[in-house]
Amino acid sequence: MSGQTAILEYPEQEYILPGNRLCAGCGVTIAYRFILKALGKKTVVVVPASCLTILHGIYPKTPVMATTVNTVFAGTASAASGLSAALRATGREDWTVLAMAGDGGTFDMGIQALSGAAERGENFIYVCYDNEAYMNTGTQRSSATPPGAITTTTPIVPKEQPKKDFMKIMDAHSMPYMASISCAYPADVYKKFLKAREIRGTRFFHLSAPCPTGWAYPTRDTVKIGRMMVETCIFPLYEVEEGRVILSGKSLSIAKSGGKKPIDEYIALQGRFGKITAEQVSRYQRQVDERWEALLARAGF
Repeated sequence: MSGQTAILEYPEQEYILPGNRLCAGCGVTIAYRFILKALGKKTVVVVPASCLTILHGIYPKTPVMATTVNTVFAGTASAASGLSAALRATGREDWTVLAMAGDGGTFDMGIQALSGAAERGENFIYVCYDNEAYMNTGTQRSSATPPGAITTTTPIVPKEQPKKDFMKIMDAHSMPYMASISCAYPADVYKKFLKAREIRGTRFFHLSAPCPTGWAYPTRDTVKIGRMMVETCIFPLYEVEEGRVILSGKSLSIAKSGGKKPIDEYIALQGRFGKITAEQVSRYQRQVDERWEALLARAGF
């Protein structure tokens, strides 16, 4: 799975038709397009209340050419577990169950169902698309919101607490495969999902999906912001296979050759950090540095 995927190697089949109800510049659609290309037509998608529900549209019309089950906010992994069992019981194990929920439905409300499913080794792929707040209901703070950011529930005093390290939580479940991906690097998304499709058991993806509406930056800058998250090591790209950490893409290049950027410019481009203090920036930078150094050590650098 090394190297980049040439554009001519992607399947021609599109599973997301032109036009949907998400905000302009949303990072979710970019990644979702390549996720479905990698998994193919024998995929059933589980979607809770979230921005992805908006993308799928209102019955009976949808721009998504995939079998879909809507579920409650905290029940994504439970529904995926049931669907996986049903497919196994009916002899259709060549189908892939894909569960996709936001950070609110994963880091917060959905964590118990996901943890239970991962502990049991249920056979599905779970994607947390992380836009660092409850965006679908109005940009309320979640445990994925970074320190120094303002939200509609922290409008005066920016959030003080660090972002929850959810990959570390999921790593404790000893799953066969997990990976971080960014909508700004679709080739990396496609490649990792091709790999995950062939693995059995619970597989977890942490998807970085910048949100121009909630983060307050121009819609044209989603890919730029997404790449800056990787270049600053706020959001490193890597895989964990049977406990072994493997850096990928730009993160691997930074580990080998350096070039890690400070977070200052990234913060300055977003209105949500408009009230952040110099002390908070410094503390956030230290947190990023510490997590990156720990990841490097696990990856053998």
